[in-house]
Amino acid sequence: MAKLTKKQKMLADKIDAEALYNFDDALKLLREVSGKTKMDETIEVAMNLGVDPRHSDQMVRGVVSLPSGTGKDIKVAVFARGENAEKALAAGADKVGAEDLMEDMQAGNLDYGRVIATPDMMGVVGRLGKVLGPKGLMPNPKLGTVTPNVEQAVKDAKGGQVEYRVEKAGIIHCGIGKMSFTDAQIKTNFEALTGAVVKAKPSGAKGKYVKKVSLTSTMGPGLKLETAAVEGT
Repeated sequence: MAKLTKKQKMLADKIDAEALYNFDDALKLLREVSGKTKMDETIEVAMNLGVDPRHSDQMVRGVVSLPSGTGKDIKVAVFARGENAEKALAAGADKVGAEDLMEDMQAGNLDYGRVIATPDMMGVVGRLGKVLGPKGLMPNPKLGTVTPNVEQAVKDAKGGQVEYRVEKAGIIHCGIGKMSFTDAQIKTNFEALTGAVVKAKPSGAKGKYVKKVSLTSTMGPGLKLETAAVEGT
């Protein structure tokens, strides 16, 4: 039998793989076992939902503003012209353009966390469906990324707004902050995300909606949470 590393032994001693933790205890334990690294690890939440996203009436997708921000610098590209382009730049957009931006993305320059467009630019953006779609970057009115108010959309993206989307297996993964955040900041973000997902329960969802919730970090283990920690479950 292979000898356990110090970290593996510590995890085995401290963590009960079958236990359900409340949020505060899980976060405290996660900080203890993650160890000291130079990396400011991301705290992540995984929610296993009782939905089948292959059916349109069971898709769960939306955006939520995390009160404490994400701790990340989100790169934002905006498709706009004229006055709207100027407003987007003033709001902090990293790249603003029209056909030139489309050609740049077609060439493979897609290092963005959010792509926003004014409604009149969708004729141009539509040609990028096969490029942006698979990466989840296609502007969408339901997500607030197709909007005449690009200034506010850019501020929201830069200020801590995140997108959540259920995967094929019925799971949502989303970062809610960094290890350097205070416990209160991470908990506030956790409550904002889980609250938004609960409110987004689709009409086609039957039975228990939130089946499992877990908390983890970039280098840490996954800790199962009591689903009672999620409001409305």
